[in-house]
Amino acid sequence: MRGYNPYDQYKKTQIETANPAELITLLYDEAIKKCKMACKAIEDSKPDLAHEQLIKTQAIIDELYFSVNKEQGGEIADNLLALYDYLKRRLIEANIKKDVVIINEVIIMVTELRQTWQEAAKIGAKGNA
Repeated sequence: MRGYNPYDQYKKTQIETANPAELITLLYDEAIKKCKMACKAIEDSKPDLAHEQLIKTQAIIDELYFSVNKEQGGEIADNLLALYDYLKRRLIEANIKKDVVIINEVIIMVTELRQTWQEAAKIGAKGNA
């Protein structure tokens, strides 16, 4: 049995107490983290570890994809879905080729999405205040 890990408990509490906007930010953060871990694994000649991290990143992108509200989002939602689809295809290609250049492209795009999401959440919070 695995011992008590304070960091795991912290992450669990963070997820359980986060509002929907914060959860999306956490997903973006985790996707970026997993991509960076995949790059490191490729650099360290650990293709199995890179594969594992890229598969986890794909699952995160799937979660983001399914969180999009298509009814309320209109054209923005359609564009976001297309972007998530593109990211997933790039992750698959990066995994097949073990290509850090492609992974870094994904990191840049997810980082920009995260920043945009945070700005939108701030604007939304001001509108609800």
